[in-house]
Amino acid sequence: MDALEIFRLVATEFSDMPDEDIKNPDTGNIMQYGVKSFLLLYSDQISEKRFGSSYQKALAYLTAHKLKMNGYGDCKNGKIADSLRVGSYSEGETSISYTTNQQANLQIDAEYALTVYGLEFLTLRRNAIIPIVSAGERGDYYRK
Repeated sequence: MDALEIFRLVATEFSDMPDEDIKNPDTGNIMQYGVKSFLLLYSDQISEKRFGSSYQKALAYLTAHKLKMNGYGDCKNGKIADSLRVGSYSEGETSISYTTNQQANLQIDAEYALTVYGLEFLTLRRNAIIPIVSAGERGDYYRK
């Protein structure tokens, strides 16, 4: 399966998005971007060589995650990006607190934990790309 087929299978909330861009017949300008444009947009953010046979699946999940974070798809409960900014809200004497915790910004992959698509992408990445771990050990073969 290619990334578009996988995207359609796992990300059904984007069923209202067309596969291809919809253009204005009079001007030729794009009126609505299709899923293929977004797949192309995010395709350079991951390595086909590193992901190997999981590349198409990883691209589909990454694209679904990015679309969800940008407010596309089913938004009946509000947009994720909007809900992440407000930490708390009180009605009496109206008080709004915004989330400005800098610790979350230090966690490189924190964004991916915000959607089910992002979590699946992290799982695929973890299976495909094994990080180098140094235990701080040094053997005698380094000594001269």
